[in-house]
Amino acid sequence: MKLKRLIFLAAVPLLAAMGPRPEGEADGHRPYVRGEVPAARSEGTAAPAGPAERELTVLPAAEADPAEFMWQARPVVIFADTAADPAFVEQLTALQRDPAPLLARDVVVVTDTDPATASVWRRQLRPEGFSLVLMDKDGQVKQRKPVPWSVREITRAIDKFPLRLREIGRAGLP
Repeated sequence: MKLKRLIFLAAVPLLAAMGPRPEGEADGHRPYVRGEVPAARSEGTAAPAGPAERELTVLPAAEADPAEFMWQARPVVIFADTAADPAFVEQLTALQRDPAPLLARDVVVVTDTDPATASVWRRQLRPEGFSLVLMDKDGQVKQRKPVPWSVREITRAIDKFPLRLREIGRAGLP
């Protein structure tokens, strides 16, 4: 019973991100728009402006291209060999429990739990088992972790990125 609940908890954000696409998007992809949540993306509606009012964007690797986040968002890519991997479930739960600090740093979460599909993320980042990869807005890999990290650890790492340091200096953000 506990395993079924873990699988369900891991699948909910993935299913939410896999809603129907609006007509006119021939390839099924649309560039990431800062602050846009998966529901807004699939319905074509605008997302609320404030970080506290938005949800963390969680996209399956098959629906996200690394180029669409360039200079717009910081991908946090979570790999696992299956959606039932306890580390994967723990990581997703931690990120969704406290999304506000991640939203303030323009984080979008990309998940890949199927090694057989060999997504562009898997080919580019070559993970083994569970892996957490922090990337900056310039597309560069900044950190790799073989274990789940808390939101606090992730945001502290992001706040040391050169681009984030420039954002803080320019915008006076916390």
